[in-house]
Amino acid sequence: MAYVQGSHHVTLSVGTAQEDVDFHVKTLGMKFIKRTVLFDGSKPIYHLYYSNAAGDPSSVITTFPWAQAGIHGKRGTNQAREVLLSVPSTSLDFWHQRLTEHKAGVENIEVFDQRRLAFRHPSGIEYVFVGTDNDPREGFAGNGVPGEHAIHGIHGIGIHVTTPERMVDFANDTFFSQGQISEEGDRAVFQVGNEKFGNHVELTVNRTDDQGTWTYGAGTYHHFAWNLDTLKNQDEVKFEIEGAGYTDISELKDRKYFKSVYVRTPGGALFELAVTDEDGGWTCDESPEELGTKFQLPSQFENQRVKIFEQLEHIDV
Repeated sequence: MAYVQGSHHVTLSVGTAQEDVDFHVKTLGMKFIKRTVLFDGSKPIYHLYYSNAAGDPSSVITTFPWAQAGIHGKRGTNQAREVLLSVPSTSLDFWHQRLTEHKAGVENIEVFDQRRLAFRHPSGIEYVFVGTDNDPREGFAGNGVPGEHAIHGIHGIGIHVTTPERMVDFANDTFFSQGQISEEGDRAVFQVGNEKFGNHVELTVNRTDDQGTWTYGAGTYHHFAWNLDTLKNQDEVKFEIEGAGYTDISELKDRKYFKSVYVRTPGGALFELAVTDEDGGWTCDESPEELGTKFQLPSQFENQRVKIFEQLEHIDV
């Protein structure tokens, strides 16, 4: 039987590479695990990866710094918007102080009777810290963030929609929702897949903003990836999605570290269906101790290594 295991990673189009590294590593204290390039198209754009201590699939944020190419997106409705991250529920005061010190524009918000912290990436993308208890994922201790306060991993995805019913139908009928939906005002939340953490989908009704862009462009959310566990299961899930009429779905793409297909959801968010098989994983081209220290390329670009590297921004980690 086809299934979704849980979340895999989130991918964003950000501004400059150095401000992105500084934000995720020096402000959020995440582990820098990979520097490579965008596998699609011909523009030389970094693809940077950050994670928790173990590099769990449900902890990874990846980014494309598009400002170098002068390409910017527009945040709006019918688009993925918020990066929801899980932190220890006892750590919100620590993070409020730290984010304030790093000038991240943090504010306290309340969602479903729970305190959260809302702040922004330097490119404008909205981030939210959600306090959670009993999250077994190990945060990365470093850059001034002690282990007891470190980010566990992904909490979920925030999507702005004009008609939330279409996204709920997709989740319930086709995309493996756990079935329980909580509602509060203009917001609804449910979980997808088998996991108990990292897989929340939060829908916000937004009929005031214009349609957000779906292309690459600095300042916007690009896609949210789900863990399909095996290639056989990935095929079965794709078959079921197509059979339900959602045929805006890609062929299999080899991303070196995982293999993926992509589907555009009725809420506008792009979902990736990812599998880390025996050929992939973060250590397929670097040892655990070397993660993030070397510039990696897919094989089809290896003969252009010097040319590509010369066109990319210099970054210090």
